[in-house]
Amino acid sequence: MSILVWTWIMVGATFSLYIGIAIWSRAHSTGDFYVASKRIHPVANGMATAADWMSAASFISMAGLIAFLGRAGSMYLMGWTGGYVLLAMLLAPYLRKFGKYTVPDFVSERYYSDTARVIAIICAIFISFTYVAGQMRGVGIVFSRFLEVPVNTGVIVGMAIVFFYAVLGGMKGITYTQVAQYCVLIIAYLLPAIFISILMTGNPIPQLGFGSHLSEAMGGTYLLDRLDGLNIELGFTAYTAGGAKSMIDVLAITVALMVGTAGLPHVIIRFFTVPKVKDARSSAGWALLFIALLYTTAPAVAAFVRTNMILSLHDKEYTHAPSWFKNWETTGLISWVDKNDDGIITYAPGAPFKGKPSYTPEKGTYGQKLVSNPLTDNSNELYVDRDIMVLANPEIAGLPNWVVALVAAGGLAAALSTAAGLLLVISTSIAHDLIKKTVARDISEKQELLYARIAAGFAVLLAGYFGINPPGFVAQVVAFAFGLAAASFFPAILMGIFSKRINREGALSGMVVGIVFTAAYIIYFKFINPGANNAEHWWFGISPEGIGTIGMILNFIVAGIVAKFTPEPPQEIQAMIENIRVPRSAKDSAGVH
Repeated sequence: MSILVWTWIMVGATFSLYIGIAIWSRAHSTGDFYVASKRIHPVANGMATAADWMSAASFISMAGLIAFLGRAGSMYLMGWTGGYVLLAMLLAPYLRKFGKYTVPDFVSERYYSDTARVIAIICAIFISFTYVAGQMRGVGIVFSRFLEVPVNTGVIVGMAIVFFYAVLGGMKGITYTQVAQYCVLIIAYLLPAIFISILMTGNPIPQLGFGSHLSEAMGGTYLLDRLDGLNIELGFTAYTAGGAKSMIDVLAITVALMVGTAGLPHVIIRFFTVPKVKDARSSAGWALLFIALLYTTAPAVAAFVRTNMILSLHDKEYTHAPSWFKNWETTGLISWVDKNDDGIITYAPGAPFKGKPSYTPEKGTYGQKLVSNPLTDNSNELYVDRDIMVLANPEIAGLPNWVVALVAAGGLAAALSTAAGLLLVISTSIAHDLIKKTVARDISEKQELLYARIAAGFAVLLAGYFGINPPGFVAQVVAFAFGLAAASFFPAILMGIFSKRINREGALSGMVVGIVFTAAYIIYFKFINPGANNAEHWWFGISPEGIGTIGMILNFIVAGIVAKFTPEPPQEIQAMIENIRVPRSAKDSAGVH
């Protein structure tokens, strides 16, 4: 069967599963909608957390980034994985012991202020919408290629599916759906990697194949040696050399990703769904194990796909280009322009176009006709969007069509699972934190649940807009969200747990300064003056992806200074901090809900 038929089967089967789970586990109360009534088993919660956290950026874009950045791409691996350890050790158990529904709940009560709640709501919504833009773009990319529909149509279909199970099931439906989505995405990621590792190195374990010899047919040398040689031959720096990013920028991005992970509201809220405090730690450990399965495989996938892409395209006549290239051309995410009229695809450093190519059906599918801007002077003739590398990987390696379709289903699972978690944060922030706790405190539980579902519906529509008009490629957009979380939530939550001296005035000042500075920096360099978005103009040589680290430092400094010159928190707040921070006995903990 063709890729299209297999994709319809795989996507149809998985979507039917998700919808069936949503109907079975639909929410009947606000407790179900917000935190699944705190009845999720730690293993199931760990799996759901892994699916929630491993978004389209992890599944679709991360290996693509590593494939192009080489060793420098490891900052995404270190940042996201290290951040999860911070979250598991420093925040999750204490927030579960606090026992409320949301992060704004904690911020409001810890800093005894409705203003703090409103600021936390704004931060949560801003971060979540930034993050969800990357997920919806991922959905559009998958649909565009594998179901042969426009990207915009793909985003709309994804919106409809997420709307159904997020609005109907709330956290309860989302949790069990995410368990299924994790199973789909991890099989879809590992299976092609195992097959390709066997084909290229003879080793069925991708993590070991990454450091093994290639088969005799591919040269017989070590994989990374071969890849270094190919990069140097084409004029790129060696794959293992570390890339062009400065050490300060790599460090800043890594730190921003780490602390941003620990401050992401849609991940934190997952730890409110388990029965007991000790279950929060347990589910964090399970989630780390489930996440590691994908994250330790990503470097191998990056090296495999980079090697195969170069070997299959460079110096090949366009008329004899492999079928995978022609298939992906129709999406506009890969294209070729014949600068020297020799009919051969030349891959070299530099951008082939001023801007990105755009595909128009009336002009056909040929790479030369995708050019809508003047050409640059370098010799590169190939445009490759980083977000296609994992999705195109099975086709490039010549794997069976059903494996290609499975990867498409996995990419959708990764994007939709995270999108659902983010949309729940947005709807909860509006219905519970803003309306129920701030604007209309006397509404009934039934009315609150209705408002939550209405808010989720509007959030889906806005998320779809961002998916159709994304501010960058998937992992880049997600990196911005992590930076915003690092600059706002992480310091407020960390100081709220471990410092009795940080007060309302300090925390509010720090959050405002942190997120305003970080957002302004990103908006300036990405939207107002993108021409200045380079190391020469960045502050301290730090890119917009890493500026959240500076925002976080500013948050800590401002909060500490303001708190020093303003009154201490009330005694009841300090007592609450002691209660959250000091562990109870196992017997007592079992009774904490």
